[in-house]
Amino acid sequence: MNLSDLPNGARSSVCALSSGGSAVGPATLRRLAELGFIEGEPVQVLRRGPGGKEPLAVQVGDTLLALRLVEARCIQVNAVAA
Repeated sequence: MNLSDLPNGARSSVCALSSGGSAVGPATLRRLAELGFIEGEPVQVLRRGPGGKEPLAVQVGDTLLALRLVEARCIQVNAVAA
């Protein structure tokens, strides 16, 4: 499951970064790690842009960020218990 799959308000934790076959390069994955998306870090999707699309307002640790969908799809998270 990736970060873009989480519903608004759901909490999870990062388990990996992966390009997942998208056009994102290693520099983007490195930058996401530098921003705090590292294994075990708590993460939450706070809200989405117009129409439920991008950007996604995301909290990772104590940091609030806006991500595009292509970036959010690179962040693998643990499944949320129902």
